[in-house]
Amino acid sequence: MILADILFKQGFGTRYDCRSIAASGAVSIDGRELTDPDEDFDLEGLVLTWRGMQWPVSDNVLIAMNKPTGYECSLKPSAHPSVMNLLPGPLRTRGVQPVGRLDWDTTGLLLFTDNGSLLHRLTHPKKHVNKVYRATLSHPAANGTCEKLLSGVVLDDDPKPVFAKAAELMAPDVLMLTISQGKYHQVKRMVAACGNRVVALHRIRVGAYELPANLKSGEWCWLRGPESVLGEGSK
Repeated sequence: MILADILFKQGFGTRYDCRSIAASGAVSIDGRELTDPDEDFDLEGLVLTWRGMQWPVSDNVLIAMNKPTGYECSLKPSAHPSVMNLLPGPLRTRGVQPVGRLDWDTTGLLLFTDNGSLLHRLTHPKKHVNKVYRATLSHPAANGTCEKLLSGVVLDDDPKPVFAKAAELMAPDVLMLTISQGKYHQVKRMVAACGNRVVALHRIRVGAYELPANLKSGEWCWLRGPESVLGEGSK
């Protein structure tokens, strides 16, 4: 595929824009500055460099972000800026979407993809993808809090109890909680059902993927594919 078409497929702009980018020397491969929009490349394993950023060429992308507080996981935010503002233009152009949502004041692991089937697999309630959160509580947890969460608590909008897959106190006021559902404000409401309140919430894992310790707040990174989240051997 010629360079101009590669850039177009990766979301770098209109076909006219991509020919201009390809001719400008803004893109390189292995340190070689590219200036011919019609230069042909094998797409297998191709990695471009654009504005100092490594850009693996692929049909679909999956990325992870360490979401900061103060951003909404919405394409049309209401009270706070969209988390999409933290991504470079080509990713927004090619249509990546947040995988599920974190509240504006919740931080931590947020996945994005333009793969519709993967998005469905990771967000559909029947798929039961585990999500792990670290919740800081307003006061030390009462005795039996973890046991109560594991045995099921009733939220105010549904008489059917919801269960934690795992619950562990890391400190008197710090709770590590694993859930597989995706109800609105679920962790906060489960903690409230135990007579406490979440004052800070940070997601550290989705499925098999754990937020890298060196990924700073507001930064993002490429993931190699669905198996990064679904586990090796996934289809």
